[in-house]
Amino acid sequence: MSKLRGGLIQMSLKGSTDQSPEEIRKAMIDAHLPYIEEAGKKGVQVLCFQEVFTQPYFCPSQDKKWYAAAEKIPDGPTTQLMCELAAKYKMVIVVPIYEEDITGVYYNTAAVIDADGTYLGKYRKTHIPHVAGFWEKFFFKPGVSNWPVFDTQYCKLGVYICYDRHFPEGWRALALNGAEYIVNPSATVAGVSEYIWKLEQPASAVANGCFIGAINRVGREQPWDIGEFYGQSYFVNPRGEIEAQASRDNDELLVHDMDMSMVREIRDNWQFFRDRRPSTYTRLTDGN
Repeated sequence: MSKLRGGLIQMSLKGSTDQSPEEIRKAMIDAHLPYIEEAGKKGVQVLCFQEVFTQPYFCPSQDKKWYAAAEKIPDGPTTQLMCELAAKYKMVIVVPIYEEDITGVYYNTAAVIDADGTYLGKYRKTHIPHVAGFWEKFFFKPGVSNWPVFDTQYCKLGVYICYDRHFPEGWRALALNGAEYIVNPSATVAGVSEYIWKLEQPASAVANGCFIGAINRVGREQPWDIGEFYGQSYFVNPRGEIEAQASRDNDELLVHDMDMSMVREIRDNWQFFRDRRPSTYTRLTDGN
């Protein structure tokens, strides 16, 4: 396949954080359904939502209320619904949600569903921040997913979640495992982050010869108001060029056709994988 049609959905919180996690989940699902339908009608082949897309970004708090937002994967209601929609629209769907493994063990996870509705597996966020406004270790256990690449009907797909993007090793591991397109569902606010938002993923796309779809939510979320989630979801090619970008502050489905022949072209021309010297990277191989 030379062309891959991708879709990214960015959205503001629907409802109030005073509501129960289940009420918010239903409101967020209802808000996403028209965009999922639109993506299906537009022929999107791989669709991805923002980080923990059914909930607010609740990590500014340390409120155990939000443990109730966690769901089983793949047997929980959100993943099961997305399996039905993936089959209906013949569309791969990446579903970033809060996952319950067992009671008391929770992950920041993305389920990957193939275009026939088959659940292919999941990626659990590897790098978990724990700083003011982002108390994620209170909610998420670090994942150890071994950098899965999902052989979907349309492409070889990788997932890297939000804070993960600051760590180049994971991008490289996914690319070495065969990923041609990597999605990075996020929840990030204005400040230093906004400047590097348009640096890190393009640099990673160049270094690994792949396409990246970067997704961010929009708006402000009360009562925490840690800043503005500034949207601007985008697709970037293996040359580091941002080919399509969403708005800063609107709910939006961004659809874009990626020329996947560029992946082979860039990897053949630059030979980054051939010229790696992992045996010389002593600080990476001695456990430090």
